Order: sequence, then C-alpha cells, then structure tokens
Amino acid sequence: MLNFNDIKNLLQHNKITDFAKLNKLTPRDVADFANRHKQGATKLFQNLDPKHAARAFKFLRQKKQEDIIKTLPEEKAAEILNAMQPDDRTAFFEELPGNYVKELLRILGPENRAETLKLLGYEEGSVGRLMTPDYVAIKENETCKDVLTVIRHRGQAAETLNWLFVIDDKGVLIDDINIKDFLVVDPDTLVAQIMDHQFLALNVNEAQKDVINIFRNHSRYALPVTDDNGVLLGIVTLDDVLRLAETEGTREIQKIGGSEALDEPYNTISFARLIRKRAGWLIILFLGEMLTATAMKGFEGELDKWLVLSLFIPLIISSGGNSGSQASSIIIRAMAVGEVGFRDWWRVMRKEIMSGLVLGIILGIVGFMRITIWQHFNIQGGYGPQWVKVGGVVFFALIGVVLWGTLSGAMLPLVLKKLGADPAASSAPFVATLVDVTGLIIYFSVAYVVMSGHMI
Repeated sequence: MLNFNDIKNLLQHNKITDFAKLNKLTPRDVADFANRHKQGATKLFQNLDPKHAARAFKFLRQKKQEDIIKTLPEEKAAEILNAMQPDDRTAFFEELPGNYVKELLRILGPENRAETLKLLGYEEGSVGRLMTPDYVAIKENETCKDVLTVIRHRGQAAETLNWLFVIDDKGVLIDDINIKDFLVVDPDTLVAQIMDHQFLALNVNEAQKDVINIFRNHSRYALPVTDDNGVLLGIVTLDDVLRLAETEGTREIQKIGGSEALDEPYNTISFARLIRKRAGWLIILFLGEMLTATAMKGFEGELDKWLVLSLFIPLIISSGGNSGSQASSIIIRAMAVGEVGFRDWWRVMRKEIMSGLVLGIILGIVGFMRITIWQHFNIQGGYGPQWVKVGGVVFFALIGVVLWGTLSGAMLPLVLKKLGADPAASSAPFVATLVDVTGLIIYFSVAYVVMSGHMI
C-alpha cells in the first residue's frame, strides 16, 4: 500500500508508467492526501482514472473540491463530474455560486446536465437534493430470471443492488424487494409472487434531517423517494445519510457550545470568519450576564448586612448553570434522535422536577456540610454565630436554583422547537446565562426569608 511519501514521489518524478499505482489507493486515502497536500492534490486527480477520482472526490472538503475542479484542465474536470453519482454531484453544485454552476453545467453530458438540473430544482435541505436516480426498477409481471437479466444489463449504473423497486405502468412504486429474495426461488417465479406490498418510502419534499432517524429506526441501506402521487423518483442510500448525520451532528455540537455552526472544517476556516461565527453569541451572552450585575444591585442592601453570603454567589449560580447545561444537552440530543418531542413536555417536566429536587438536595447537603466543617474547625475564621442560618440559606438556595436550572434547561429546547426555532439555540451557555440571573434572585430571596432580622 502506498503511503503519502510514496504518492508525493510518484507525482514529483512524473513517471507516467507508475501513475497506474495511484488507482490502487482507496478513495478515502486519495481524499486524505488531497486534503492535506495543497500542491499535489490537483496533479493527483489529473492522473487518476475518472471513475476512481469521482469516488474519492465526494470525500474532499468543499473548498478543496472547488480548488481542484477550477485548476484541472476542462476536459479532465468534465470526466470527473460526469463520472460522479448524481447525488454527490448535486451536493457539490448546491454549495457553489450560481454563475460557477452555470459554467460547470456546460461541460456535463446532456443526460447528466438534465439530471443535475432536475435535482437542483428541489428545495434546499429536502430529500430531493439528497437522492440519486440511479436505481433498478422492475415490473410485477416479470420473472426472477428477467430481473437477473436486467441487473446484468443495467446494474453497473445503479448505486446499489441491495434493493430492487417494483413500479406499475405509470411509474408508481408498489413494492421494494431485497435482492436475496430473487436468488433463493425458482427463476420462473413471477415478481408478483414474492411481493408483500409492504414498503417504506420517503417523500421528495421531506426534510433531510428527518431521514436520519428513519434510516436509524429501520436499518435500511437504501430507501425509495416518491412524489406526492407515489411516483418513484430516486433512492437515498446509507452512505449519503451517514455524511448528512455527521454534518448535522457537528452543527448541533457547535451551536450547543454557544457559537454559530462553522459550516466548514476548523483547519480550513479563515480567522475572520471564525471570529464572526463566535463573536455574535458571545456579545449576546455578555449582555445577558450584565443582568447579573443589575440583580446584585437590587440586593445591595442585603449584601451590606449579610456580607458573608457574597462568598457563596459563585457556588450558587454555577450550580444552577451546570444543572441547566446538563438538562439542555440531554434533551437536545434526545430530540435529535427522536426520543422526545413537544408532545412529551409533561413527562419531561415531571422527570426533571424530580431530578432537580434530588440533585438540589444532594448539592445542598454537600454545601451545608462544607459550612459545618469550616465552622467546627474554625477554618479561615468560620462563618460567625449565625453559621447555621448561613448553611440553611445555601441549602435551600441550592435546591431552588438547581431545580430551576434543570427545569429551564429541559423545557427551553422543547418550547423553541414548538415555535419553529432551532433547539440548539437554547445552548448550554444561553441556559447558563438565564439561570445566573434568576439564580441570584432565588438566592437572595431565600436569604431574605432565612436571615431576616440578623446581621453578619
């Protein structure tokens, strides 16, 4: 197996007779080399077999794809683009500026051009953009022998042969059959005899995000795509769904972290764009945290009387923020994999109320024990004659703040989803900011009740 140094040597020495060795590389190895080596990427793709280059091309980063196609001779670029699977070609085209798409459409073959234009006509983010029209369709009045003949003649162009799709004379999908069913019966058996009329199909206008859960729940390698009338238009395969899941997962994690989705690899994003993606949320969160100062100003008189309580402010608000972040992350993930939805809000609320109470009591006990130990051993002077009440404030405040943080973190994603917003927008930093402000109000309200009439 060639390593990266071997590839560089082959490309540098221009040994045309040795270039055939490049086609023995796996598509992933080709893509890894091209993504890491700016200088040799174009030359590597120029010397690959078009079909092999097309298979590797889809694993490249978007920016690298653009660079290679722009620098390749037009003839070679046309060979690679024409050799690509329709869904991979569409995924590449939909990220390009409109004027450049027009230039590339010009070098496609007539059939591929028509196919690409059709796929690009579907709404962005829809299943129509994800599907490929390369599949094997059969009729119910054909025999298994006829089907195997069709596979031999047309199977090479299909993206998958694991599933074959039965259509009627109008092109309406009426069943899908695993290829193994044709291999274990008599060749003269009619397709209609092995049909069960039970199939799962995607709608061409369905959101791509929804497809991830459908594939996860049904363990399928390929699913058919139909229009509103049930006419078979194409198929979506597992490899495309896995790439989509990876992209969506990355976007969700970046949003949960309190920034916009980068939409490109960290190593290739420009510094200016990275700052723009992160600065907006930081400003919003900073302005939100300013409300903390406002809340503290409102309790300035109490702070003057109960100065010792100021020592526990970071402890209280961080505990509320941490519990909110935990709940928010858990619920967002559960929503992403289809475990919960807005219809489950009452079940989620009940569970999180109990969770918040138990977690608050646990932390409250730990906080009270800490104050007791410090007072008993007179560490740093203890907390004065009213130390029991100080411990009581911390105990009950932690219960209230953790309960509120847990409840806020769990319910906010569900509410945003119901309102049509992105649940990831209720990210951990956002929940933490919300709980910081309200946590102070809870803390000082508890202190006012417990410490009323006492000065420390």
